[in-house]
Amino acid sequence: MAIEMRYEKDGSLGPLQGKTIAVLGFGSQGHAHALNARESGLNVIVANRKDSANGKLAIEHGFDPLPVDEAVKQADMILVTLPDEVQPDVYEKSIAPNLTAGKTLAFTHGFNIHFGTIKPPASVDVIMIAPKGPGHLVRSEYERGGGVPCLIAAHQDASGSALDTAMAWAIAIGGARSGCIVTNFKDECETDLFGEQTVLCGGLSALIKAGFETLVEAGYPEEMAYFEVCHELKLIVDLIYQGGLGYMRYSISNTAEWGDLHVGPQIITPDVKANMKKALENIQSGAFAKGWREEYKSGMKNFNAAYKADHEHGVEVTGRRLRAMMPWLKAKTPPGEE
Repeated sequence: MAIEMRYEKDGSLGPLQGKTIAVLGFGSQGHAHALNARESGLNVIVANRKDSANGKLAIEHGFDPLPVDEAVKQADMILVTLPDEVQPDVYEKSIAPNLTAGKTLAFTHGFNIHFGTIKPPASVDVIMIAPKGPGHLVRSEYERGGGVPCLIAAHQDASGSALDTAMAWAIAIGGARSGCIVTNFKDECETDLFGEQTVLCGGLSALIKAGFETLVEAGYPEEMAYFEVCHELKLIVDLIYQGGLGYMRYSISNTAEWGDLHVGPQIITPDVKANMKKALENIQSGAFAKGWREEYKSGMKNFNAAYKADHEHGVEVTGRRLRAMMPWLKAKTPPGEE
């Protein structure tokens, strides 16, 4: 299936010049979007609780965080970077009552629009600018003169120029320097969820834990197990990132390459692909979104229990101990777990 690519030369900041853009949330994506766009010359305001960690960070960067409803009133374009699970409630309480005709409602992920938990009025543009990388990378690549590629889409085009506005924002945050794929909310949302669940996060986490458990249960030291199934993963991923599977295989030993080609398919069997198809069906049908919404509304007990169990898993405990011995890694710790 052919895709449409756009770059800086295919658009301009024009659709957003002289406008006020409100970035709702100053977290991972929000801080990068707000800072990049402001440095590109656009008028950016931020909505965030002033007394929160992100609110204090916004103040440190020269913003004066506003309540969501006040920011929406002032803005011509509202970029929602809040967590997926909280967006519907914030939309109903603070965004919708102040979303007048002619404004633009923008998202960095298609989740709530695609699954219908947010239903904007027909009088506003609804667009998406989704960088294919975490916020800190969106920021650091912009600072070095590059940019993280983006997916852009216009779900609702009340003005007749919604996609031009999306392109303008992609230029402002640096994404158009690398390129933008024109897509739709459905394809972005469903492929993003699938990647997260089956390979990038869910699949990878499960593979690491299974490998660690297999070695430890066979009597090998936890430290050696951690290095083999987790620590060295970055080396392999970096090679794949730079040149695909072929470059990774070129860079490793022949022994490792034979293990990859011969043993890998014995681990990731057709049963795994069948399970992936089931996961995709649950995403496409809305079952995953419904379940996640119910989990959030019920207090996230299952979420928190699963997180706690993984936090105490051997590979995590061992990893924290080993990373503390390697200061050059500049090891990171999630907030609240220092």
